[in-house]
Amino acid sequence: MLTRKQHELLRFIQVRLEEDGVSPSFEEMKEALDLKSKSGVHRLISALEERGFIRRLPNRARALEVLRQPEDVVSSTRTAPAPRTPVAAPARPAALTSTGLTGAPVAAPRAANDVIEIPLHGRIAAGVPIEALEGQSTLPVPAALLGSGDHYALEVSGDSMVEAGILDGDLALIRRTESARDGEIVVALVRGEEATLKYLRREGGMIRLDPANATYQPQYYPPAEVQVQGKLAGLLRRYH
Repeated sequence: MLTRKQHELLRFIQVRLEEDGVSPSFEEMKEALDLKSKSGVHRLISALEERGFIRRLPNRARALEVLRQPEDVVSSTRTAPAPRTPVAAPARPAALTSTGLTGAPVAAPRAANDVIEIPLHGRIAAGVPIEALEGQSTLPVPAALLGSGDHYALEVSGDSMVEAGILDGDLALIRRTESARDGEIVVALVRGEEATLKYLRREGGMIRLDPANATYQPQYYPPAEVQVQGKLAGLLRRYH
């Protein structure tokens, strides 16, 4: 059974797909459902994904597919909330489109010089946790740097992971996952609002988020307060 907000979001996504052929942005979903922050949209989407109502299409920004609907959900523009400020969908180069909005992903060999556009979701703290912002930018990344799965990028803010070679301003390439082994570097969402890049370890029934900088202390949280949102897959660095 879905909550009222989950129903509303599912209707909104379905109607936008039918009208525009592209799923709404996180900002549009936040405004349409009158939510205070985009973290609320993240939680609703994760809940719908876990229950098998939607799925995220890999390696594409703003790409959601509605897999099924509850019996009482009717696909109609009269029942879906409308965004307060419509935002035009960004154009996607045809060469980067390998997955249909309503079809299954198409497996194709990637050339050595192939480039994939992945979502760039703002800044993530490598220090005191800050909110991971959901942005509308994309980042072109050589396919050779990415393995299988769905990826996104975050800009690193802070110096708590410098001893792992992760510097302020680096672009962290993250493979989306909700599980990780001890000792892996993860994006950890703390208390549903703040995200940080740290080593994940489990200790005495608690989750320990370890920095890679001797001047910082580990952070301890109950397991219910920490959600893994991805694992570090690679880094990009700009030289000025």
